[in-house]
Amino acid sequence: MVGRKEEQRLLEESAAKRDAQFIVVYGRRRVGKTYLIRETFENAFTFSYTGVYGIGNKRQLTEFGKTLHEYGHDPEMETVNWFDAFDALRDLIRQSKQKRRIVFLDEMPWMDSRKSDFVAALEHFWNSWASGEKHLTLIVCGSAASWITKKVFRNKGGLYNRVTLQIPLKPFTLSECEELFGENGVRMNRFDIIGAYMVFGGLPYYLTMFDRRYGLPKNIDRLCFSEKAPLRNEYASVFESLFARPDRYVEVVEAISMKKKGLTREGIKATINFPDGGNLTRILNELEESGFIRMYRPAEKKIKGALYQLCDPFTAFHLTWMKDAGAGNEEIWCSLVDSGAFGAWSGYAFEQVCLAHIPQIKTALGISSVRVSAAAWRSSNPDFPGAQVDLVLDRADNIVNLCELKYANKEYRIDKKYDLELRNKAGAFQHEMKTKKAIHITMVTTYGVLKNQYSSVVQSEVRMEDLFA
Repeated sequence: MVGRKEEQRLLEESAAKRDAQFIVVYGRRRVGKTYLIRETFENAFTFSYTGVYGIGNKRQLTEFGKTLHEYGHDPEMETVNWFDAFDALRDLIRQSKQKRRIVFLDEMPWMDSRKSDFVAALEHFWNSWASGEKHLTLIVCGSAASWITKKVFRNKGGLYNRVTLQIPLKPFTLSECEELFGENGVRMNRFDIIGAYMVFGGLPYYLTMFDRRYGLPKNIDRLCFSEKAPLRNEYASVFESLFARPDRYVEVVEAISMKKKGLTREGIKATINFPDGGNLTRILNELEESGFIRMYRPAEKKIKGALYQLCDPFTAFHLTWMKDAGAGNEEIWCSLVDSGAFGAWSGYAFEQVCLAHIPQIKTALGISSVRVSAAAWRSSNPDFPGAQVDLVLDRADNIVNLCELKYANKEYRIDKKYDLELRNKAGAFQHEMKTKKAIHITMVTTYGVLKNQYSSVVQSEVRMEDLFA
């Protein structure tokens, strides 16, 4: 398996314990949760069931009962409710001859149909019996992180404080993407791997769809724009599968996407005329928990001024390029890579790649062991209009790195105008933040900074190779 070594270790160590274990694995859809669990335990489950999306409670129970029968349970009565279903599961587990009994409930949020008693039955199953069983591991999994958080982690009833291990599964890093491509025989240089990350993020499901016969542009066309593109309807499908009223979530995401640097909560509310402030807070929290947006605190550490920024690469790519593209555009991406619109999008997309690899940037700067807070900054001084920094690393060793994140297909050239802009940014930041720390201009680029009469303004560099560490 590519990556996930720490997650596998945690799963195996937890399942090996004598006492009953309640494990929760969650993360964005397509991130590889099911694959991780199945590979770790080699499908040697006492029982495994995957919730079916979009069906009613009665049909869900019927499918659950069929799966129980497939695993050897001979039901004496029909499972008409979830209490019956978990009683049957208990009987099946009791009959098992396995030393280590592992139960895997995949896409659990989909089992909690409207007006079902699923959560109450799960609470009863765990508290009345399963929690006292030796060598029993219950693994539950779900893409709807908001459901997992609300119904399990913040449960105030029978599941309160019952989880023994939680694993938030993150997208792959660039290094893991490179390894995955290598395993699948897809040969790309690191510049193109970054390009793939800018479109698909670190989601293994998308990356395994690459055809090794083609380069990056052709694969993007084939997956996103061709007549039978497998990801053409992915955007709508993801939101519909995660949220009960996906239109409200999509509306918030699309409002945020209109401002590449992000919007404050009040800015979002004004943009879409959201009448219910409390409901907006809930939607923002759920979108953040599901990995679509990030709350990006300003360097001033004022929560009120926090920016919400779209951070899911594929969502941003869809809204920029796919949403209004006609069907069957076989070569659209190949024709766009030299356009001005591509230049604007690629700058933003590369910023998101960098923000997803802050630990690698810290390592490249030699400060991996230094306490660092990461934030954004935008000048409020009219004397410095437009001065902003996408990534500020405020370090405990009395240095602040103002990181400029620049995408280019060659060495990045600093000219006289940009040199002045960088110096103004540093001066404005030091003045407004009233900091006595040393200000270092740091360039995070693909191929580094071209050495010329202006490049000395830069104190440190992070290059493409560093992001693969």
